[in-house]
Amino acid sequence: MQWEFIVALVLAIPVIVFPVFLWYLDISGRYAAIGEARKRRLARREERSTAVAEHRQAAGDRSK
Repeated sequence: MQWEFIVALVLAIPVIVFPVFLWYLDISGRYAAIGEARKRRLARREERSTAVAEHRQAAGDRSK
C-alpha cells in the first residue's frame, strides 16, 4: 500500500468511529433512563395500591 492511503485510513477511521461511539452512549443512556422510569412507575403503582388497600380496610372497620 502507498503511504498516502495508510495516512488517509488513519485519519478517516476515527472520523467514522467517533460518531458511532457517541451514538452508542446516547442510546445506552436513553435505555437506562427508560428503565429507571419504569422502576419508579412500578414503585408508585405498588405504593398507591397499598394505600388504597389500607384505606379500604380502615373504611371497612369504621362501618362496623
